[in-house]
Amino acid sequence: MLHRSWFWLLAAAAICSPGLAGAKENLPEGAAVVRLDVQPASIQLGNRYDYAQLLVFGELTNGQRLDVTRMVDVQAAPAELVTVSERGLVRPAHDGAGELRLRLAGLEIGVPVTVAGTQAAYTVSFVQDVMPAMSKLGCNAGTCHGAKDGKNGFKMSLRGYDPVYDHRALTDDLAGRRFNRAVPEQSLMLLKPAGGVPHVGGVKMHEGEPHYEILRAWIAQGVKLDQGAPRVARIELAPQNPMIALPGMSQQMRVLATYSDGRVRDVTAEAFVASSLTEKLDVDATGLATAVRRGEAAVLARYEGAYASTIVTVMGDREQFVWQETPEYTWVDTLVYDKLKRIKVQPSEVCSDEDFARRVYLDVTGIPPAPEVLQEFLSDARPSREKRDALVDRLVGSADYVEHWTNKWSDLLMVNRKFLSVKGAWALRNWIREAIAANVPYDQFAYQVLTASGSTFENPPSAYLRTLREADAAMENSTQLFLGVRFNCNKCHDHPFERWTQKQYYDLAAYFVQVGRKPGNVQDEEVIFDVHSGEMTNPLSGQVVPPSFPYAHDDVLPATASRREQFAHWVISPQNQYFATSFVNRIWSYLLGVGLIEPVDDIRAGNPPSNPELLHRLTGEFVAHGFDVQHLIRLICKSRVYQHAVATNAWNDDDEINYSHALARRLSAETLYDAIQVATGTQRKLPGVPNGFRAAQLPDSAVELPGGFLDVFGKPPRESACECERASGVVLGQALTLVNGPIIADAIADPNNRITTIVQSQNDNAAVVDALFVSILCRHARPDEVATGVQAIGEAPSRLEGAQDLAWALINSPAFLFNH
Repeated sequence: MLHRSWFWLLAAAAICSPGLAGAKENLPEGAAVVRLDVQPASIQLGNRYDYAQLLVFGELTNGQRLDVTRMVDVQAAPAELVTVSERGLVRPAHDGAGELRLRLAGLEIGVPVTVAGTQAAYTVSFVQDVMPAMSKLGCNAGTCHGAKDGKNGFKMSLRGYDPVYDHRALTDDLAGRRFNRAVPEQSLMLLKPAGGVPHVGGVKMHEGEPHYEILRAWIAQGVKLDQGAPRVARIELAPQNPMIALPGMSQQMRVLATYSDGRVRDVTAEAFVASSLTEKLDVDATGLATAVRRGEAAVLARYEGAYASTIVTVMGDREQFVWQETPEYTWVDTLVYDKLKRIKVQPSEVCSDEDFARRVYLDVTGIPPAPEVLQEFLSDARPSREKRDALVDRLVGSADYVEHWTNKWSDLLMVNRKFLSVKGAWALRNWIREAIAANVPYDQFAYQVLTASGSTFENPPSAYLRTLREADAAMENSTQLFLGVRFNCNKCHDHPFERWTQKQYYDLAAYFVQVGRKPGNVQDEEVIFDVHSGEMTNPLSGQVVPPSFPYAHDDVLPATASRREQFAHWVISPQNQYFATSFVNRIWSYLLGVGLIEPVDDIRAGNPPSNPELLHRLTGEFVAHGFDVQHLIRLICKSRVYQHAVATNAWNDDDEINYSHALARRLSAETLYDAIQVATGTQRKLPGVPNGFRAAQLPDSAVELPGGFLDVFGKPPRESACECERASGVVLGQALTLVNGPIIADAIADPNNRITTIVQSQNDNAAVVDALFVSILCRHARPDEVATGVQAIGEAPSRLEGAQDLAWALINSPAFLFNH
């Protein structure tokens, strides 16, 4: 075992090493390497522009793997065979066969090398060579010629998504004056980025560098377009899920591209590699990832429209960490704890029965437990885990559960009288409520929403397409809601951070173009139907586009089915990689406070899950159980992970994404309103609905509460399906509403509330204090809290006023305002 002091020496050496600026790094003093490992195991370079990025790992005595790529001594035999940069990039020099010998700390490993084609003629490909070079140089970036209107009269497609357009722009604009085929070096295409003539974008390359030589050779060969050249099918990013020991240390990334003809090529030098959190991990232009501080960050690689990603973990000083075996209730715990053990994070203990009861009531039903219900649960003599499981079973599917989850789906399906009329909003909300109460399988629920036809009053899910009246809006909303994919970024050009293309946008929108709408027989009624005619036109090209799915699976309906039926069947198929996954991730976020993918409706390559094994297993479980939503919620709530305490320990206090402890979450607007009424025992009196209705039962966001309470606390306007519509943060206006607003004041002052009953039934002020704690915070008061409360009541003008003041203070406390 290495001493703790070694870690700080390692950090200092990594931070101070000139290797971060390009010079060779050194193995820190005290670090003992017992084995070397290298990728690739052998190198074949087939032409003068070919190369390979080395990744060299050293296994330390404590089992850790350290990137030593910039530390090893590299010698080629024969010496003139290849050149190797200080970052480990191997380029050909002369044809032949030989070996690279890599040495470090008395250890040595060999890499066979074969080089061919350095003297042979090489036909430069515009698609495979020139376009990637120009992308890496930044020519087609959004800040340069890839901007909407280009730069200085020259426009290219953003990030090179349209090689035909770019070739024409290069060769046809200005009558082809950007090229001098007789003397390629005098071409403006080379002179400007090489600094030969003024260039607003600055100097991007120099003569003799690979990118310069590729462009020069292409010009000399006649600036040809090889439109039929094999395109990139996929890329791989290595290493996968690496760990960096300490801030200041680095990990070289390597990118391999597989082409449609099966050829595999190292494209590290042309690929774009970026970090999702630069405050934790910085990645430079060569793909070198340098740790900034402890935590996790996604690394995204992009090359010619293909994407790959991985999670990089910066460990920090964990030398004293020793995993303490922790009970596991379900396989959910096993998968979470496997990762916690790997990243050296110790989970918290489980929360108290009092905290669990309040948490699960709020999460599952949207209201806290009434005092008598809480006391019944706490008095249950069964083992804690057994009675908790029983409580979960009782709450999931209950009447309060139905109202809570109906409200959530009313948000997502935009139940809004502005779009649907008052009658239509009530009709759609009641249909959702019936589906939740019947536990309709999620795939059937989604299918009905996407395919419903007829009267928006008689068949309420048809109102979905009354709200979304344009084909592109319906497609965008449906993909974000049911697939967790934001398919709107590729409307004007190919998606900048994903594989989705502009063509795919309109191909997919075509499934909603054959929807008809007509007035119904009564006021505000509308009838939705399929017209079986009409086509989608790409407004940029002016061409008609037939419907087509952006990714394929074989569970599809024949073309004789309506387009909406085809789309819906493709969406809900168990073979669809996004449908079940996105819903599982959404439910997990509702119950744990943060999704395995965040934001929950933004699933893409550059936003990988924090625990892919867990997400995959949960998805499989959900599909295997017939898309049973109640089963999924019970499964999560019965896990030990869900029942963690908010309190942290020395090894998990900085964890926010791996579920090692519970996260305190501010109550939503409706839940907060309802919780105030339950805590004070006051009858709800909401405008426009019968007394006793919960805020979660309101048909839409048009109902106004005194002081704008629901709006202040973030109830969404229901104008889109994006989860971002609901605000969950804490702002000054909320504090003012709590302190001075009428909602809390009226609930506390109600003469028929529970506070009055407690004061009248309890002669002992200590009992009054404890009863208020149970009613409002769902737990008994501690002795010091009892003493403080008794003193406050005794100093008040009356016992009732003292109790009311104490209730006001408890409702305004974080313990009430947050679910913990």
